[in-house]
Amino acid sequence: MLYRRWIIGLLWLALAGLSGCSALRFGYNQAPELVYWWLDGYVDFDDAQTLRVRDALAAWFQWHRRTQLSDYASLLARAQQDVLADTTAERACAWWGEVRQRTDVAFDRALVQAAEIVPTLTPQQLQHIERRQAKSNDEFRDEYQDADDATRQEKAVKRFVERAETLYGRLDEAQRELVARSVAASPFDAGRWHRERLRRQQDALEVLRDATRGTVPTAQTAAALQAWSERLQHSPRPGYRRYSEQLTQFNCAFSATLHNSTSAAQRQAAAAKLKGWESDLRALAAQNGR
Repeated sequence: MLYRRWIIGLLWLALAGLSGCSALRFGYNQAPELVYWWLDGYVDFDDAQTLRVRDALAAWFQWHRRTQLSDYASLLARAQQDVLADTTAERACAWWGEVRQRTDVAFDRALVQAAEIVPTLTPQQLQHIERRQAKSNDEFRDEYQDADDATRQEKAVKRFVERAETLYGRLDEAQRELVARSVAASPFDAGRWHRERLRRQQDALEVLRDATRGTVPTAQTAAALQAWSERLQHSPRPGYRRYSEQLTQFNCAFSATLHNSTSAAQRQAAAAKLKGWESDLRALAAQNGR
């Protein structure tokens, strides 16, 4: 199944995931193979499916390189100017909205190709997906629920600091304390998130089961996948939608506050990092067709 996670992962690779030109370019060029193995770990493709999935991934990445990377590079060019000035929660949310808009385009393209492969899944493969989901849920509980409050907060602070330092360089003690206070004040609720994960997983399995019952037209499968994607974006549970909006607003305000605490040197470092990623993406885009 083509989950949104790996699409967002590609953008994270482009926007904040790797440092250094060679790492980003190498990672993107290897991404079709890495995504295939990630998907195969969930589904356990047979030989015929493997050929179709590899062809679909090659076509998707060719489209992505040809049509999307230059746009990402332009986004990074704009970010280089914004990162030098103070910002607001509204502006931080606007940037997140721009990133999400681009992930939606990429994900929708993937769903079109997935609609041709999903109907070939077998009951055994659906069971494999369900077992892989259960394993993922165990990993989630280990990371977010089973530890005591202090340990969970320590892990969360470490994650936020590492992400921030990818862009700005090393945070000072006052900035680390700011992160710790923000993590403690966050409305993030692991239990609520876990329940939503379970809902999404069951929703996905139902969509897959429906698509594999008898002969289902590709257009019908594509429509079902698109409807599922909409439910990923906008939960059918009103309470979770309100919670998600509250968490997003908090994170935007937190991001703006942390950014406004950075020094001129940290902002220059961030601009230089963004410039490097921009150059990498333009170089990758220029490789199209070679």
